[in-house]
Amino acid sequence: MSRHLSGFHIVAVLILGLLILTGCDNKEQEESPAVTQTHEGILDIQIIETQSGIKAWLVEDHSVPLISMHFAFRGAGAALDPMGKQGLTQLASNTFDEGAGDYDAETFQKTLTDNSISLRFVSQRDYFGGTLKTLTRKKDLGFHLLNQALLHPRFDAAPLERMRNANIARLKHALSDPDWIAARFINDIAYEGHPYAMNSGGTLETLKNITAADLHKFAQTRLSRDNLMIGIVGDLNESEAKDLIDSTFGDLPETSDLPKTAKLALQNKGTTTLHEMDIPQSVLRMVLPAPAKDDPHYFSAQVMNYILGGGGFGSRLMEEIREKRGLTYGIYSYLFHMNKIDTLVLSTSTKTESTAEMLSVIRQEIKHFKDNGPTEKELDDAKSYIVGSMPLGLTSTDKISSLLLSLQIQGLPVDYLDQAATGIGQVTTEDVTNAARTWLNEDDFITMIVGNPDQETLQIDTVREDIPNAD
Repeated sequence: MSRHLSGFHIVAVLILGLLILTGCDNKEQEESPAVTQTHEGILDIQIIETQSGIKAWLVEDHSVPLISMHFAFRGAGAALDPMGKQGLTQLASNTFDEGAGDYDAETFQKTLTDNSISLRFVSQRDYFGGTLKTLTRKKDLGFHLLNQALLHPRFDAAPLERMRNANIARLKHALSDPDWIAARFINDIAYEGHPYAMNSGGTLETLKNITAADLHKFAQTRLSRDNLMIGIVGDLNESEAKDLIDSTFGDLPETSDLPKTAKLALQNKGTTTLHEMDIPQSVLRMVLPAPAKDDPHYFSAQVMNYILGGGGFGSRLMEEIREKRGLTYGIYSYLFHMNKIDTLVLSTSTKTESTAEMLSVIRQEIKHFKDNGPTEKELDDAKSYIVGSMPLGLTSTDKISSLLLSLQIQGLPVDYLDQAATGIGQVTTEDVTNAARTWLNEDDFITMIVGNPDQETLQIDTVREDIPNAD
């Protein structure tokens, strides 16, 4: 697998998944004048604006001689990949640092390694971005290499083929992975008719269709200053940050003309689909609609999810289904947000012969939760954990810069961390019960089963053979 294929802000996503603030339109950030704003709270965040009009969030930390920057181009992600070119954004993330300007692939990578500079790019459905981490004394070189990768990528034949083959090998391996297959089907079913239904990692055929010309067009049309978000942390001051940002991104086009992705309502609610696979366990994915980040009761839904299945061994589903009944090694739920849709996802697996029982117990436990709500202890434990998790995102320059970018991607305000604890602390048992009754509608579940269960014991709406958007 290519070294670029993983996401770059896992810890920040975890924390934001637990703590996303409600009702924040971020107008202060959007309307700020071209002067530095400073927020002194849990993090001393400065909102800065450079000479070329680029805004960034900065946290100075002179305790160690390191600089970490996370950046993303909003709306430039895999949802824009054209039909027949699925995987374009993924392949771009693999090849932007495989040679740029006067550096061929080997020289570029050797320069990074010899100078202890980490540079990576990442593809998501809603955005394209990356990370840069460098020693302070190597900052000019590190930011120069990033500038060259963004503005003068080479996409030479040999590294392009190497990365294409790595993605094809990854996909071939995934085609035998029941968890990946279940996720692929869920995307196809839940997001039917929308770009989110496509395989953002590409298919075996579309990956072969992507050319160097396609990648150059990607670089020229999707990256601009008006859709750029930056979080930068470390051993530099405001003036140095502005200079480095301008020298890196200042020559990008001022604006882009990217098409807008349409809003999406969850499709095929209340259906159960089976993909038959000769494996000893059934893999299950279940998806429900969930509240958006600006929903006034979003905190309540966060606490609800933690108690239901987001709290690991402390969650109700884990206690009832693993500990009491031994039906699984693990069952988890999480709230998942993209720009155009918000969902609650439940993931588990069980012995083939226990598939029907597993689905029945899940529904029973959800009904019990809706009927009775949480206990005071469950509520207190959930709120304590959620608030206590906040420092996990503040233990390194990497994590802080990732968090700064994630806040911007989510459209959250600069003082979010200071507001979050108060908001979580105000959630009551009644709030959580109301959230469960609002969002945990058993009739809305989209259920995907991969395995070979006894169909007579299940209510299967559709049996599907071909894995969508794979071959």
